[in-house]
Amino acid sequence: MFSTIRSRLILIGVLVVASIISLVPREVTVRERSPDGRMRDVTIKRVPLKRGLDLMGGIHLALEVDQSKGVVANPEDALERALTVIRSRVDEFGVAEPLIQKVGNDRIVVELAGITDPGRAKQIVERSAFLEWRLTDMDNLFRDALPAIDRALTEAGVRIGPSVRDTAAQPSTLEQLLGADTTAGADSAAPDTAQTGLDRPGPLSSLLFAGQMEGEFLVPEEDFPRADSLISLPAVQRLIPRGRELVWGSEPRSAGGRSYRPLYSLERRSILTGEQLQDARATIDQTNNQSIATFTLTRAGGRRFRQETRQHVGDYMAIMLDGRVFRQPPVLRSEIGRNGQIELGNASLQEAQDLALVLRAGALPAPLVIVEERTVGPSLGRDSIRQGAQAGVVAGLLVILVMVGYYRFAGLLSVFALGFFALFTVGGLASFGATLTLPGLAGFVLSLGMAVDANVLIFERIREEVKQNKTPRLAVDAGFQNAMPAIIDANVTTVISAAFLFQFGTGPVKGFAVTLLVGIIASLITAVFVTKTFFLIWLQRRGATKELAI
Repeated sequence: MFSTIRSRLILIGVLVVASIISLVPREVTVRERSPDGRMRDVTIKRVPLKRGLDLMGGIHLALEVDQSKGVVANPEDALERALTVIRSRVDEFGVAEPLIQKVGNDRIVVELAGITDPGRAKQIVERSAFLEWRLTDMDNLFRDALPAIDRALTEAGVRIGPSVRDTAAQPSTLEQLLGADTTAGADSAAPDTAQTGLDRPGPLSSLLFAGQMEGEFLVPEEDFPRADSLISLPAVQRLIPRGRELVWGSEPRSAGGRSYRPLYSLERRSILTGEQLQDARATIDQTNNQSIATFTLTRAGGRRFRQETRQHVGDYMAIMLDGRVFRQPPVLRSEIGRNGQIELGNASLQEAQDLALVLRAGALPAPLVIVEERTVGPSLGRDSIRQGAQAGVVAGLLVILVMVGYYRFAGLLSVFALGFFALFTVGGLASFGATLTLPGLAGFVLSLGMAVDANVLIFERIREEVKQNKTPRLAVDAGFQNAMPAIIDANVTTVISAAFLFQFGTGPVKGFAVTLLVGIIASLITAVFVTKTFFLIWLQRRGATKELAI
């Protein structure tokens, strides 16, 4: 089919044009949601050969289903659904060309290249985002059960431990000598305890201060681990009133110059969950200039929310996110329908946007745990690019020097063919949408060496034919024909190895395998087809009987 030089040149020209076209940046139109919630078409310039994490900087995360807090019924199905949720979150996060893929049956790999805030990206990816609305314990059932809980803890041998309240109420030795009264200032700054009767001595009640609403308690941050361990005891869990649950606040709160951890007694029944959430947006409240997250419920969710909130006007409603009470529960001043808002206080607009993002994307079907994490800085990525380019240039110069110095004009023809090899390899990677990584650069240099190796095999066979006094044209034809079995054997074994690396490898290993596979195909084309075409053109111009410079 390609017996003539013209047909060969046409095919080479087609491959060159196709490679160049695949390397030209192009503009594509994508649909995205604007800040006001509307969908719009946005035109972006897409780079054909994108750089990987190790060349641009960014974060690499490997996540698995966390079964330490409870057995997940179907981990594989949970992982598949979690993959969809994470993709949705990362797409809205705005990372260009992220890598999100399932590895094996138990792991998700997320690579976000070019991001400037890895901590924020990590929080968005691993956040469960399970949302619930619950009422606080307006009947103070947990407060009434505290004496029985303290008695059970005392019978179990739990003693009253030191707390911030004890140390705050005791004057120092110098103050005792001077007769100074220091308890008044401390009591006025700390949360009030007398109003709710929490000043009774008991292993648990001695750690609790009264909050500002029914069902709210404050625990000194220093006593938080002890209080959490006591609440987790089976003896305490059995005495918690039916239909009530103790839930910690998401972050500490400052009061009277000290840090306290909020503890809430909530109804176990949820008024609504995030499954009825249709949309969520971040904005600034114009009345107080604070960040808020507005939400829109489904029609069914809006009807249920309106009915529930109408019955509990004046009560406090807690917003639970990932098993923690988010901020301080607001009071229901009126019924709420499909549209509502979550007040974030002094939080930044970016925090509100992140909250709205994870709520829009939905909750993870099962909690995920990060089992592997790597962060690459942009400066390290630039160093990798520079060093990889230097390695490629040095390897190319050494190849040119050896080939031209040893095989003379025939070596020069192979060097010209290697230029086509580089173009075909890069163009092939761009057409497949591959990501160029540092191991990928290593695969490129390795395939460059394999292309030279194929030329060496061909040239040695040609030299053997020349020694048998064959004409240059016959020597070239016989050399290419005799070298083909060895070239095919060497490349097929490498292709099999690269295919296994691609199938079972992750991240950088896959990048190496993809570049090696494309490079092997390009090396076969250039060594067997392009180099022979150059030989045929040279022989046609110089004559078939003149001596072959090899």
